[in-house]
Amino acid sequence: MCGAPDQTVSLPAGTDLEKETVLAGRVVAGGDPVGGAFVRLLDGTGEFTAEVVSSASGDFRFFAAPGSWTVRALSRSGNGQSDFVVDGPGLHQTEITVA
Repeated sequence: MCGAPDQTVSLPAGTDLEKETVLAGRVVAGGDPVGGAFVRLLDGTGEFTAEVVSSASGDFRFFAAPGSWTVRALSRSGNGQSDFVVDGPGLHQTEITVA
């Protein structure tokens, strides 16, 4: 069985934001967190790159390279997305509202 790491607010120990690019955020509906949403990372051409399941508190994260990214959330509460243009390492955050 394959599984993604726990999607928590805090980053894993040893994460170096001077060198690593992290896309992170929360999935919400009506201001409330949406756990169990499928959160997909799409590259600048719209191609599927990765997927995680949001935590009970709606949190998700991806380690990616600088570039253009779309993060799309699919849930029972609805769907939503956020676009990122990342020019370098660091923590890049968003909130995705699903409806």
